[in-house]
Amino acid sequence: MGDIRGFMQYPRKHHTNEPIDERLRHYREFLHVLTEPEIRDQGARCMDCGVPFCHTGCPLGNIIPDWNDLVYRGQWRDALDRLHATNNFPEFTGRVCPAPCEAACVLGINADPVAIKEIEMTIADRGFDEGWIVPEPPAIRTGKKVAVVGSGPAGLAAAQQLNRAGHQVTVFERSDRPGGLLMYGIPDFKLEKSRVWRRIKLIEAEGVEFRTRANVGVNVSVASLRGEYDAILLTGGATEARDLPIPGRDLSGVHFAMEFLPQQNQRNQGDVLPADASIMATGKHVIVIGGGDTGSDCTGTSNRQGAASVTQFELLPQPPDLGHFPRRDQRPAHTPWPYWTMMLRTSSSHEEGCDRHWSVLTKEFRGDDEGNVQSLVTVVIEWYKDDQGRQAFREVEGTEKEWPCQLALLAMGFLGPEKCGAIEELALALDPRGNVKCDADYMSSVEGVFAAGDLRRGQSLVVWAIHEGREAARAVDKHLMGVTHLPSVNAGDFAWR
Repeated sequence: MGDIRGFMQYPRKHHTNEPIDERLRHYREFLHVLTEPEIRDQGARCMDCGVPFCHTGCPLGNIIPDWNDLVYRGQWRDALDRLHATNNFPEFTGRVCPAPCEAACVLGINADPVAIKEIEMTIADRGFDEGWIVPEPPAIRTGKKVAVVGSGPAGLAAAQQLNRAGHQVTVFERSDRPGGLLMYGIPDFKLEKSRVWRRIKLIEAEGVEFRTRANVGVNVSVASLRGEYDAILLTGGATEARDLPIPGRDLSGVHFAMEFLPQQNQRNQGDVLPADASIMATGKHVIVIGGGDTGSDCTGTSNRQGAASVTQFELLPQPPDLGHFPRRDQRPAHTPWPYWTMMLRTSSSHEEGCDRHWSVLTKEFRGDDEGNVQSLVTVVIEWYKDDQGRQAFREVEGTEKEWPCQLALLAMGFLGPEKCGAIEELALALDPRGNVKCDADYMSSVEGVFAAGDLRRGQSLVVWAIHEGREAARAVDKHLMGVTHLPSVNAGDFAWR
């Protein structure tokens, strides 16, 4: 490392945010990024640790110490090349990844970890600003054709890798715009859609074709794809939301989070939604059921729409409040360093205004005479282990409470991929969790049909989706050609781009 004492000289520093009252007036990103000298100091904090556990913390196997050191030395173009060697879309992960690499940082054992995510985002943004990131079409075409179904991070990563291997790739997306959850699942204030469009246009310029409003298994037959393409890769995500079948669920104003969030992304891109289909939080008491990232996104969006109040419920107990970066001896025994720590996390959306409650079970939605939700009833629960040692809960007597609520958003996670459409038409085998079952080479139970991303592994992170897309592309390439030169994090081969 260039400055072996940097971690002792420079404190951790990262971007600041616009004041809350300012950022609530718009849907743009609100980061005040570090200056070049500041980010170089952050690169200098990377230790000569011997065994960089950040590699294992990152699903992509990003070569983090290398590009930290290159940033410290001011070799930005080389840092970008090293970053792109393992990550197709660092401008996305540098913004929306929770950074398990930082949780695994060796410096984080007894100090604040290196600001890896901050450095990654800065490298990617500088690459675009300097014009270094340009289309890289393949020099030779193989004559093979691959259909990628789904254009989220897994589909985009797979499409780019397969195209660079020389195959002709067509991406089928059922929505009106490509990008999957990057386009319609993540709010603009976390990831502006101009960044998604920019990357899609680059991939198009490399030779990938995008077909939107193409719902494979619905208005595009699987049989036609099997006849036209040499391989099919399914990357449709885990989009079957977990429901809450309790009294009053059918009242107007009770919606899945993924009915609510995409609408605001559409408005931000200029779409005009029918008034009778528009879901808005303006002036309403909003209750978000589910305490994860999707619930947090609902909170930030509701506050920007002018909700009267936002309350968030979580079924699980409140995790320990360990601050931003707990030391090794502060971490819970079941999530020790270098694992992702089970701890209380407060997002920027929570900071903007949210009343959070844990160990709360929703029992009933109540409405008015016109069928609109007006309140919901909850009860506090306590968790315990049953006779088989499994986690269970029971209601606490006397804790029933009625909350005002004119908009309830269900953000309780996802059960796996939707089975209607391609999965049903192909009669694909499923694993016990309802995901598409694949062998070690990402091939489903049907020859020539592969699967990757949340559709294969279940609901997960953007960084895991990119990992899955890259690894599946390698498997498809090998299936088609008998050999592959695409890199694999599992093989530790990062040289080829």
